[in-house]
Amino acid sequence: MLTIVINIGNTNIRFGLFEGEECRTSWILNTKPYRTSDELQMQFTMMYQTHHIDASTVDKVVIGSVVPQLTYDITRAIKKIHGLNPVVVNRETASGVQPKSKQMGTDIYANLVAAHHLYPEGKKIIFDFGTALTASCIDAKGETLGVIIAPGIITSLNSLIHDTAQLPEIELIKPKKVLGLDTVSCMQSGMVYGFLGMVEGFIDRINAEVQEDCFVIATGGVSHVYKPLTEKIHVADRLHTLKGLYYLGESAS
Repeated sequence: MLTIVINIGNTNIRFGLFEGEECRTSWILNTKPYRTSDELQMQFTMMYQTHHIDASTVDKVVIGSVVPQLTYDITRAIKKIHGLNPVVVNRETASGVQPKSKQMGTDIYANLVAAHHLYPEGKKIIFDFGTALTASCIDAKGETLGVIIAPGIITSLNSLIHDTAQLPEIELIKPKKVLGLDTVSCMQSGMVYGFLGMVEGFIDRINAEVQEDCFVIATGGVSHVYKPLTEKIHVADRLHTLKGLYYLGESAS
């Protein structure tokens, strides 16, 4: 059974083609500028051709979104391409996880669902390095223990560049040294090691509060930058949120 899972975020729209529970391929489109359903249909069709996907072979489409104004247009585009009504999931979709908040975003809920499904033992922390940096914690019973929301790395970097006259755009990579001697390496150190210190601090404080050394999962666009720099992050999985949406789609069927 082939399923396309679509995660509509504030910065990117990530697609995943699942065969059973395995994601065969994944790709990303920029969320902005907003497009009409006709434009989205054309763009999605082009991406399908690029990835050699025959729309007629897809059995189900699952959508999770934190951008309500895009959900409607993407739903219309999917109906035109596949002739299917997509399954739209959110925090009200039943699962083994107790969201415990009517304000919880679909992406955070999906992260908790994936962690509960993939790593059933003990307490888990999921860091999502997206438009916002979020940390969510869940126990083995599926009870949500709490969430942290902080400014995202790329969001902060773009703000820093936009609001200063002489700071350039930089590539977010590990600098050779913590103390830089040129503007680019100084900024890279601040963004990489500054946010790494925040993440490690969150892990220590959460572990102390829940009285357990949690299993830590990192996901989101720049998670791969931070995983090699600390032993406190156990797994980096860019597809973690998509997997959670897939499981929610199975529950909603």
